[in-house]
Amino acid sequence: MSSSLIPTESLARVGEVLAGPVTVPIDAREAQRYAYAVGDENPIYFDEKVAQAAGYRTITVPPLFITHALVQPKPSNMLREDGLYEDTTSVHLKVSRMMFGGEEWDFFEPVCVGDAITATTRLADLDQKEGSKGPFVRLVRETTFVNQEEQVVARSRQIGIAR
Repeated sequence: MSSSLIPTESLARVGEVLAGPVTVPIDAREAQRYAYAVGDENPIYFDEKVAQAAGYRTITVPPLFITHALVQPKPSNMLREDGLYEDTTSVHLKVSRMMFGGEEWDFFEPVCVGDAITATTRLADLDQKEGSKGPFVRLVRETTFVNQEEQVVARSRQIGIAR
């Protein structure tokens, strides 16, 4: 195998919190705007009686809304040349580029309007692999979402591939 693309100090960060905790209240107006934007007009997102008849406490939200709701606003001076925001939680690697390698989600509890959701992101895994075009690094950021009752409502694992 080639020399390591992962500095020792970066490998030591596995398990470290990279972002958060960040808490936001789940608001009906924003959740419904999101539902319309993604083309999901399920009545459980708009009608309290329908949501309760379906077994929810109140109006619920589309599953991926929680990630949208927790995005923190950033000033335009944090935009890079490529139009993406600077990553202030980056993990140093001996690579020249990073790309999105996929995202996995687990949903455990429904999120309803009025809930307060807290997200914490940690570095879940960092390893080097050998591919057909040479070595690459797989970086996994795991975000855990909990409600006001400390119940885990969802978990996402975002995978980055770096060369």
